[in-house]
Order: sequence, then C-alpha cells, then structure tokens
Amino acid sequence: MWYNDLRPDRELTNDKYSLIMLDTDNDYKRLMTDEDKKRTILNINRLKDGIATKIPSKKVDKNLLLGSWNIKNFGTLKDRTAESLYYIAEIISAFDIVAIQEINSNISDFKKVLKLLGSDWKHTLSDVTEGNSGNDERFGFIYDSRRVIHSGLSGEIVIPPELIDDNSIISQLKRTPSFTGFESGWKKFSIISVHLHPGDGSNGVGEPNDQEIRKEEVRLLMEILKEKLDKSAYEDRNMIILGDTNLYEDDNDIVKLITDEGFVESDGLIGKFTNTSLSEIYDRIFLNVDDYFEIAIDENGVEKGGVFNLFEHVYINTPDEIANYHELMLEHKGDPSSLTSEAKFISYFNSYWKRNQMSDHLPIWLEIQIDSSRGFLTSKFNQF
Repeated sequence: MWYNDLRPDRELTNDKYSLIMLDTDNDYKRLMTDEDKKRTILNINRLKDGIATKIPSKKVDKNLLLGSWNIKNFGTLKDRTAESLYYIAEIISAFDIVAIQEINSNISDFKKVLKLLGSDWKHTLSDVTEGNSGNDERFGFIYDSRRVIHSGLSGEIVIPPELIDDNSIISQLKRTPSFTGFESGWKKFSIISVHLHPGDGSNGVGEPNDQEIRKEEVRLLMEILKEKLDKSAYEDRNMIILGDTNLYEDDNDIVKLITDEGFVESDGLIGKFTNTSLSEIYDRIFLNVDDYFEIAIDENGVEKGGVFNLFEHVYINTPDEIANYHELMLEHKGDPSSLTSEAKFISYFNSYWKRNQMSDHLPIWLEIQIDSSRGFLTSKFNQF
C-alpha cells in the first residue's frame, strides 16, 4: 500500500509529484487535510486489526484469497472522499484477487485505488454495458501479480440470437457478465462476474416481475456456460460464478438452475447476509471445479469463506464516530438544512453517508488451497 499522502503537509512541500489524492479539477489541490489524515491513519490501523482477525493471512505457495465486492456506483458517486478510497484499497489488499461490480465509465477513483495498492497490483476491466438497463456499469478484477496471474482469457458473455425464442422476456443480461481466466500455483480457473437483475416486485400489468427477469437471466447464462464447460479442455474447466446475484432467500428455483449444471455454492457463505443492512444474501460464490481444486476448511470441516463487515471497523455507528463526519455530511448533502439534530445526523449517516462512502454491499471471500500436490500424487499412486 502507498501511504505517502498520509504524511503531514509540512513534509510534502516538495513532493507534490508523488501524491495521489489531488483534485485534478481544482489546480491539483490536496484532497486531505492533516485532520483527515490523522483520522484515516487511526481507522486504517483499526481496519488492519479487523482484517487480521476475520480474514486468513496470505501464505506463499499455500493459499489464494478470492474476494468479490459490489462497490456502489464506483465512479459515479462524487462525494466519496479520499479517506474512503484508502479504506477500499486496504480491504482489497487483504485478498489476492477481487472481482468488483458496479464500476462506472468514470474510472478516476478506480485508478486512485490501483495507485494506492502499488505496482504489483494489476487489473482487467470490461467495457461499460450500453443502454439504460446497463446502468453505466462494467466489471473489473484487481489482483496481486505476485500471487496470481491473468491467464490471457478475457471476454464478455453475450447471448446469441439462436438461444432467444419468440416468447423470451429478455434478449440479453442487463449487465453483460465478465469472463476472465487466472492462474495461481497448481490452479487454473475462470471467473464469471455477474450483477443480476435486482428487485423482488412486480413491474406493471402484463410485464414480467423482477424474479422472472432474474430467472431468465440465469437460465440464459447457464445455457452459455454449459456449452463452454463441454468444449473446454480438462484443465480449463474449473469455473467460478460470483458477484451480486440479487438472489433472495425464496429464489430457490433460480439457485437450482445453477446447481443443476454442477455448480456448488460455497458452504462458508451459505445463508450469510451480504448487504449493509444485514438483511439479504445478495452476493454469492458458486464453483464447478475438479477434485484437485480444494477450498480450505476450518476445524469444523466447513469451507473457509465469509463476509467482511467493514462497518465494524470504519464508519462505526457510534455517536463519537458519527460526530467526526458532521461537517462532511453537511458539505455533501443536497439540502444540509435538514440535518438539524443528532438523530437526523445518525439517520443520514447510516442510511446514506456510509453507504455512499464505501458501499451498500459487504465484500465476500473464499480461501482456496493452491498446493494440491499431495492429493494428486496419492491418487496417481493408487492407480498403479
């Protein structure tokens, strides 16, 4: 991580060329005051403690930490502070590869995060899905090139016309999924990052409801992936679907479309809430992998994976913490005159401010075992 911007201003008089957090639209004015820096340093250390407690450490030649995170309107939200970009980068750095949903056409914040991570971190980006339904969104992967490499496989999943019949309620997925390959140690795999149709309601008389649209998106996606699995060479068949699925607890028939094609949901994530309100299981990871693609397990035999609740460590819902952001909330709110009491500050902080600073989704993760040599050699020995 690159923490140079967090030095006191008096140390940076002649080092402007090396800074990241500058306002390029305002004569490259610094985006952080010394008070901002002090708060950010304290919170980064608290975030580091939380990461060390909740997420496994990286072990050379032993494991790979895979993450997925819908970062709300990443590029569109103009009131996201430099402080928050530090927290986003710090969380990403805890993993080896992170699939990110909701990156917008403006990637200036995305580039700042990459610079904070340092030169060993690489990325891929899909194009923005055009049209209103695409919501100005694209998919990205950020990965530590010391631990994982891009295999060269990269593309988007587009539904061919022959799969669309006369009664189809959609012709494409609203956000075109990204299909990208990676390698790490013994493992070679591809990841399909998705952001499925949201909602759990109706759309007017004669129109398909949200669940029906989402189900059709998944059906068409699985038709494509089934063909890819059938045609791929054996070593290329390890496939992972992840991202913001927008699946609700009663969307079992949609989940079955995925599992019927041999994908298994990571049991370390099953039933865990992934939105900021801790009410929905939107973000999921499904795997269709060979016997040597092993997920690390804990002492109870459960796969190691989980949801990192970042709001236990930054933007904490306490009066003292919220008070730190009163001035910023007043500055960024469209009508600051409505923030007239502590209760209204608390409501605004929890329902709007912290979600627009970080996200309305929490990052999810999975620990993959990289070294499968013992199992491979034992299986080959048993074949003699």
